[in-house]
Amino acid sequence: MHSRALGTQGLVVSAMGYGSMGTVVGYGASDDTESLAAIRRAYELGVDFFDTAEMYGWGEGEKLLGRAVAPFRDEVVIATKFGFTRNFGTDSRPEHIREVVEASLRNLGVDSIDLLYQHRVDSAVPIEDVVATMAEFVRAGKVKYLGLSEATPDVIRKAHAVHPISALQTEYSIFAPDAEPLFPLLEELGIGFVAYSPLARGFLTGTAKPARDYEATDFRAFMPWWNDDNFDANAHIVGQLTELATAKGITLAQLALAWTLAQHNYIVPIPGSRNPDRVAQNVAASGITLTAEDLARIAAIAPTGGQGGRGTPSPWLSQ
Repeated sequence: MHSRALGTQGLVVSAMGYGSMGTVVGYGASDDTESLAAIRRAYELGVDFFDTAEMYGWGEGEKLLGRAVAPFRDEVVIATKFGFTRNFGTDSRPEHIREVVEASLRNLGVDSIDLLYQHRVDSAVPIEDVVATMAEFVRAGKVKYLGLSEATPDVIRKAHAVHPISALQTEYSIFAPDAEPLFPLLEELGIGFVAYSPLARGFLTGTAKPARDYEATDFRAFMPWWNDDNFDANAHIVGQLTELATAKGITLAQLALAWTLAQHNYIVPIPGSRNPDRVAQNVAASGITLTAEDLARIAAIAPTGGQGGRGTPSPWLSQ
């Protein structure tokens, strides 16, 4: 698999990463054995960029990922995040950052974290103080590169002025193009982009069901794309995209991932799957090239993304 640079500080990763949230939370019951196999299959196929967070099972996700990559830890890039509270508020006070990062190092079983993100901006703590605290870990050799998630242009600029930011992580897919207004700023500052949920939380796999058909522990039971007001319209979009994918001899998910990769060479999608076979299909998308005609067709099918919004505010759109 080819590689892509995230930022200009030296961070280089596989063009396709792996997002591990679903191994422990958000998408119904999970199986650790299957998840471990999926993560290791991704590595075998050339993925060297693995994403987790404190919030994913409050340490359990980090522990699982740490076990999975332990045999080849020195050959991969591990990213994790801090900043949520257990009631899904935010807490980026310096003392809390220090506590979480030390716990993440223990959970992952590593001496250093390759990429550390602030998971969400905390309006109660100046971003300059947040990044200064993150930079302490860089100087101590416990963190290599810094990132932000779901941040506004003003926050990105202020953060980057304190310490170079290598990556911004934000949801991005055919269904969720909200992040595109941020791209000129990222290009100006030399910051890479990590696209989480590039398969629209599973809607772009062709397996979506109405919200009422998901377990109560599944995020999709409460998200706009799946509710009664939007599901049929979004299923129609998926039907048209599937026709295009079938005509090209690829899966819908591969079409969606290839689209993400085609947008800019500094974008790295991080699809997640607990199924080793689906992981293999996702990874294969890194070798698919879409034509200008394909991209124009996708733009015509979903000119503003999925109907109903992604369920997460995009504050930069109102600035």
